[in-house]
Amino acid sequence: MADFAYPDDLRYTPQHEWVRTESGRVRVGITAYAQDALGDIVYVSLPEAGSMIDAGSAVGEVESTKSVSDLYAPISGTVVERNEALDATPELVNSDPYGQGWMFEVEPADPAAVDGLLTADQYRDQLS
Repeated sequence: MADFAYPDDLRYTPQHEWVRTESGRVRVGITAYAQDALGDIVYVSLPEAGSMIDAGSAVGEVESTKSVSDLYAPISGTVVERNEALDATPELVNSDPYGQGWMFEVEPADPAAVDGLLTADQYRDQLS
C-alpha cells in the first residue's frame, strides 16, 4: 500500500472523507487514499450552499476515469460553501486533496460531533 500523508490535525471517516475545523466551520474533502483509489478525477458533484445534510448520507459524487464514488457527509449541518474551483478543475482533488482540493464547508449542527470521527492514527489503522 502506498504511504500517504494523513495530517494529524484532521479527523477522518471510514468512508475516506477528512474534516478540518476552522472558525466554527467544518471543511470537508476526501483523503489521499481515496483520490488515489479513484484515479484521475474528472468531475465532482457537491451539495449546494444552504442545503441541510445528515451525517452518513450521500451528498455528492466524485467521478474518475475509473468509477463514480459517493461523497458522504461526515457530520450533520448546513452547507455554507462549496469549492467552486472544482467545477473547472476537478483534478485539484488529486494534486492537493488536503488543500485546494477541498469539497465543501459545513456549519455543524453539533460542533462536538467532529470529536467522534477518527483520528489520523485510527484512520491509518483502518486502512492496514
